[in-house]
Amino acid sequence: MGIVIAFLIFGLIITVHEFGHFIAAKANGIKVLEFSIGMGPRLFKFGKGETVYSFRLLPVGGFCAMEGEDQDSNDSRSFSKQNVWRRMIVLFAGAFMNFVLGFVLVTVMTSMGSSVPTLEISGFSGKKLEDDSVEYMASSYDSGLRTGDIITEMDGMRILTTTDIGYMMGQSSVHDVEVIRDGERILFEDVKFSNGVSGSVIDFGLKSADKNILNVLSYSAKDSVSLGRLVWISLRDLVTGKYSAEELSGPVGVVSTISETASQGENLYEKVVSLLYLSALMSINIGIMNLLPIPSLDGGRLLFCFIELIRRKPVKQEHEAWVHIAGMVLVFGLIIFATFNDIKRLITGG
Repeated sequence: MGIVIAFLIFGLIITVHEFGHFIAAKANGIKVLEFSIGMGPRLFKFGKGETVYSFRLLPVGGFCAMEGEDQDSNDSRSFSKQNVWRRMIVLFAGAFMNFVLGFVLVTVMTSMGSSVPTLEISGFSGKKLEDDSVEYMASSYDSGLRTGDIITEMDGMRILTTTDIGYMMGQSSVHDVEVIRDGERILFEDVKFSNGVSGSVIDFGLKSADKNILNVLSYSAKDSVSLGRLVWISLRDLVTGKYSAEELSGPVGVVSTISETASQGENLYEKVVSLLYLSALMSINIGIMNLLPIPSLDGGRLLFCFIELIRRKPVKQEHEAWVHIAGMVLVFGLIIFATFNDIKRLITGG
């Protein structure tokens, strides 16, 4: 069941991406030949106007085929005949829809909670004594943090949501922490986090606010930005060598992760929240990855559009095509390498 859910989620994310290209193309008067949900052999199709809408066997994505997208066309409504700004809008629309989907999923997840998290400290771990006083067993309390402090930065990184705090806590147990206390910003250096009760790193609690449409939307928007920032941090760490190439994961690893996530949690609520969180992260991740200036991806095509804006004339289509082919070979090579890593991990249990 987990594998089926994985394919459905992955298919939804890719289909939404392609739907972004589709609606942008239609809005700009570009001729769309076919919009497909799914890949592989066609199950059935129907036509409406000039566009064929099809459903295919494999629920792992979809595509939007536009006139003149990959080859020259004399049709005045072809993709290649549009001005550079219209083409850029169509190219960006796929990633934009991934960001929208990520925001929607985070909003659903936030709405499912009984309240909305805040960044205000509600208290510290400890134990109540017989005289009703509290003996704090939290290292962060000893370092100077107090109830009511609003966490704004950790190690110079702006803290937007609890996602950021969770990430930072996973990196180290000692941080420079900036808080707002009584309207004043205060920096505490080398704050150590250690829960003397349970041994956990997190030794404080955060207040929650009653839900309303404004704080749900506000928190969801900030949390979507936090997820996007985590993607950028991961890319930076991969490029700088913090993570080795052997840790790169591909489609098999993604399916495996989703399958495992679908079975995590003690009840249905926890399982659904875990899936929503991972799906939102994947959607935002795919949006960002597609905007990287890599040939064959939307970002690579956007790069050629920027070059066209600077040169005031397009790069010859055959030259651009060769660059995209080379990029496609590189991308497929990375996918094969990552898939090999996934299979090796499955076999060795690593």
